[in-house]
Amino acid sequence: MRLPTYAGTLEDYTPSGDALVPRAPAVPLTRTAFAAAHVVSDPLAERDPWAGGRPAVDWDNTLRFRHWLWDQGLGLAEAMDTAQRGMGVDWLTAKELIERTMRDAKGHPLKPRVACGAGTDHVELSDLKDEAALIAAYSEQMEAIEAAGGQVILMASRAFPAMGADAETYARVYGMLIGQAAEPVILHWLGDMFDPALSGYWGSTDVAKASDAVLAIIQANPAKVDGIKISLLDQAHEEAFRARLPEGVRLYTGDDFNYADLIAGDGSHYSHALLGIFAAIAPAASQALEALAKGDMATYHALFAPTVPLSREIFKAPTRFYKAGIAFMAWLNGAQSHFIMPGGFQSSREITHYAEVFRLADKARLLTQPDLAVERMTTLLRLHGMG
Repeated sequence: MRLPTYAGTLEDYTPSGDALVPRAPAVPLTRTAFAAAHVVSDPLAERDPWAGGRPAVDWDNTLRFRHWLWDQGLGLAEAMDTAQRGMGVDWLTAKELIERTMRDAKGHPLKPRVACGAGTDHVELSDLKDEAALIAAYSEQMEAIEAAGGQVILMASRAFPAMGADAETYARVYGMLIGQAAEPVILHWLGDMFDPALSGYWGSTDVAKASDAVLAIIQANPAKVDGIKISLLDQAHEEAFRARLPEGVRLYTGDDFNYADLIAGDGSHYSHALLGIFAAIAPAASQALEALAKGDMATYHALFAPTVPLSREIFKAPTRFYKAGIAFMAWLNGAQSHFIMPGGFQSSREITHYAEVFRLADKARLLTQPDLAVERMTTLLRLHGMG
């Protein structure tokens, strides 16, 4: 193959053909692992994808990918930012996605855990000007998730920064939402590298002050908080933060750069996982966590180490476009039959990026159907006037 490079050249590349075989773990895992999954659009039904209306979801391919994750023993984070919430996928579509996913999850032989994102994205920001409006918006989505049988993730809402909310406002709103939830919830701290509109979440742009604010919310409701997902791409902060959590409250890493060390732990504390990258590296993630459960740290690190360069490429700046790399990997591996995303999101990355993802995925043994991956990469190259 001749693949483009960031230097503006074409270079010969010979795929290794060596790949992990996707399978379920042989032993129970010692870490909770949620993979955040994307949504696939129907190329025959999608119309005017940039118009901002409801996407035409390809339900067969969207659910097929979720089964691919579940078959490997992973849980699912549904209808989150990886599913393009607020970036091509509206709440009504997300609600249908949650309902369809939960029906399939209940019938899956491994009975996977599924946690679903509740937010405020069905209400215009201009109508979310006070605490009562925020609580009502969140409550509507929480009720839909609980009715479908999912666990609630309280997603970060752009409405808080937009209204200039202080720490006390977050405490009152989150306290009310946590209290009314049927089961313990997962909180969600998404950094502004993923969504610039979330800058200053928890009432401050000072990370130390923001940490104190959300920890106070958790400490006031420890029995009703399963854990918190932190996506700040700051390993030292996450390690310090998790050491301060009340006993029994999990830290779900959302750090797509430093997940291997954070999940392994420092001898005293460790992180669980709620990661977009796990959807792209599912075979390595599942088998690395299996090795961890067996106490085989050499295999754990050997499986995860080559996935880190791949993850850093998929999540390169602008980070919010990482969803395209997740869908691209699913397409290469035959977990979906085409590469069309809501809002035409597959066009958010350039061909040199996809070529680099292909190289790094091959080196990480993550092109699980090598011949198919080569065929599909070649098709994409021809579309761009190469190959």
